[in-house]
Amino acid sequence: MEVIKTAIPDVVIIEPKVFGDARGYFFESYSQREFDEKVRPIKWVQDNESMSSYGVLRGLHFQKGKYSQSKLVRVVRGRVFDVAVDLRKGSPTFGQWTGVELSEENHRQFFIPKGFAHGFSVLSETAVFQYKCDAFYAPAEEGAISWDDPDLGIDWQIPADKVLLSAKDSCHPRLSESEYLFDYSEDLYEI
Repeated sequence: MEVIKTAIPDVVIIEPKVFGDARGYFFESYSQREFDEKVRPIKWVQDNESMSSYGVLRGLHFQKGKYSQSKLVRVVRGRVFDVAVDLRKGSPTFGQWTGVELSEENHRQFFIPKGFAHGFSVLSETAVFQYKCDAFYAPAEEGAISWDDPDLGIDWQIPADKVLLSAKDSCHPRLSESEYLFDYSEDLYEI
């Protein structure tokens, strides 16, 4: 696997080596050994999958404190634009975002470390989205920021009038109004 750096350190794109011929293709979608060596040691505890239609935007979500999650995300059908936002107060990249298109064609994965909000928009008719988490889902520790925060200026690559949100995702605070932020000086992997 090739690890591609983004504008935000620790947020990386992972591109597998795909072996194809007339029969189809094969690739190793995950190797604990390679991930630990090339990205960081992680123990994944939960895999999730969602299916969404064009225009669905999920995000920008995170979990708080000791419940914070790293995520390794990928698309097995369709296309999405996936985004990570740095919520670590004091970080040189605090309040900045980076994104990547994930698709069934490019087989890329996106690693979002603890201390970041995560979201994605669906660019294809439908998309099946899978992700690993290194902490279990804790509903009482959910946090989120607004997908359309003008201070972030995220280009979700779909027209705003085509965005489909859940009721919950339509009313999150802006980053500047958030009651919860991570502390950059705290090692979230040691909590």
